[in-house]
Amino acid sequence: MTNRFQRNGIFTGEEQQQLKHKKIAVIGCGGLGGYAIEMFARVGIGHLTVVDGDVFDETNLNRQLLCVMDTLGKPKTAIAAERVRKIDPTIQVNSVWNFIENDNVKEIIKGHDIVIDALDSNVARYLLVEACREMEIPYVYGAIAGWYGQVSVIFPGDMWVRNCLMTASAKGIESEIGNPSFSPACIASYQVSQTLKVLLDKGGVLREQILFFDMLNNEFEILEP
Repeated sequence: MTNRFQRNGIFTGEEQQQLKHKKIAVIGCGGLGGYAIEMFARVGIGHLTVVDGDVFDETNLNRQLLCVMDTLGKPKTAIAAERVRKIDPTIQVNSVWNFIENDNVKEIIKGHDIVIDALDSNVARYLLVEACREMEIPYVYGAIAGWYGQVSVIFPGDMWVRNCLMTASAKGIESEIGNPSFSPACIASYQVSQTLKVLLDKGGVLREQILFFDMLNNEFEILEP
């Protein structure tokens, strides 16, 4: 283990090496995705695919880690890949500047150990959930809206959370109440921690459970079938 990971004391040297060989696809490089990408790069993931078809604009400055004045108008994936290389140039970064669609989603996620949902569109989420199910890739769900957030993990064959997501309305409440700076950081942290537990087979995974965060009232609840 190099000095870079000396403070990763919760992982053994063998586990740290395992992370170096894992391939993660982060779908969305905005609020949730920006924080998740940053954390994956720092924890030692060796292969990252970052996917988004958007560019940064002024409305992203309040909450998206990778959005600063100098990155306005630039592709989110290019900035994400540049950030990863600045943190650790040994990480293999695949930058996909495109929105996921029916004809590309399976090709994008193929070959990855796990997929991270950092989307703000339920329509795109429907495509991603189904593609992960069909390709038997674990999927880590995250969503935010104001003071609130949700996290879950769907393994191949799991159906309860999948059905919950597939029946959600096409337009989420976040489009009405927005998101502050802290909610994506909080939910992305949980997504990353769940991902690492899946990759290292550590247990305590939110499988077939949805963890609801109410940061306004300090209330947290786990829903199960």
